[in-house]
Amino acid sequence: MAFSIWVSPKPSFLQNPNPLVPQISRQTRHSQSSRTQSIQCGLRELRERIDSIKSTQKITEAMKLVAAARVRRAQDAVINGRPFSETLVEVLYDINEQLQGEDIDIPLTNVRAVKRVTIVVISSDRGLCGGFNNALTKKAQTRIGELKKLGLEVVLISVGKKGNSYFMRRPEIKVDRLMEGGTFPTAKEAQVIADDVFSLFVSEEVDKVELVYTKFVSLVKSEPVIQTLLPLSPRGEVVDVNGNCVDAIGDEMFRLTSKEGKLTLERGSVKKKERKEMSLLMEFEQDPVQILDAMMPLYLNSQILRALQESAASELAARMNAMSNATDNADELKKTFSRSYNRARQAKITGELLEIVAGAEALREAE
Repeated sequence: MAFSIWVSPKPSFLQNPNPLVPQISRQTRHSQSSRTQSIQCGLRELRERIDSIKSTQKITEAMKLVAAARVRRAQDAVINGRPFSETLVEVLYDINEQLQGEDIDIPLTNVRAVKRVTIVVISSDRGLCGGFNNALTKKAQTRIGELKKLGLEVVLISVGKKGNSYFMRRPEIKVDRLMEGGTFPTAKEAQVIADDVFSLFVSEEVDKVELVYTKFVSLVKSEPVIQTLLPLSPRGEVVDVNGNCVDAIGDEMFRLTSKEGKLTLERGSVKKKERKEMSLLMEFEQDPVQILDAMMPLYLNSQILRALQESAASELAARMNAMSNATDNADELKKTFSRSYNRARQAKITGELLEIVAGAEALREAE
């Protein structure tokens, strides 16, 4: 005995909050006045669907718990690493600002007319994390378009399998290097990227380096951002050969600076901290140039490591939320199919009883 149930078309399994529908063989009936589909199925098919949904729900629940266990560790790494990273930038800005009036050549702080830009895009190695990678690649694509409109050449360094596969399918985007990420980033992984970026900038193959990654805000919120990595300019403005500013709107690095190039520590909901200006009478035991030369590699490594950690925490939080939504959707769909199964079973039993009663009545009349 067959019956009809109604579901909305084009269901999404893991990302869409609408009830998910497993792929099964079915007969559909389209109507011009309705955008729904009619599914004809019997009791056996319903039982198979319910069992399939239960199995899927167990998988998504397990993935949710794994992501929840890992995201705590990743969140702690982000929170614990932010003070060091911000303080290091603060010290570098102060030293660099005091050296502005001196004739000293520091390669990583040289601001030159921009002709070529390298963008480091940090994505994830795995999927099943909602719109995490989609939002990131869209941000990177938009930024590439903005730079190309200014007549600049753009070269990418892609970190993460999902970003690699996305940019490999687009031959119009020049990719310098493809790298794989990890669940828990380390300083060694960050150093590999930092060495590549350092060689490109010092050799003047590129004039500006930017990071595109997903900033971790909370377990339920993350946002893709752009951060200028090089050059380290206290003024927060890098221009091309025509004098046009090429800095991204809302640049994460220059959010740390005020209009006069002075550093503040205001970040989102974090309260602004009062900090003491570096004394002009301060004496360095070593030459400031030597200090900067020693700290700049540390700066590169810390900023890239921080971006990797933020991206990893955002990915795990997105996966936890996606699996939570999938589990809830599976539970709702299981209830819907269970009600339909019970109705069909009751209808079948009622029909059989009516046939028995009708047969008995016919025999009695025949006698």
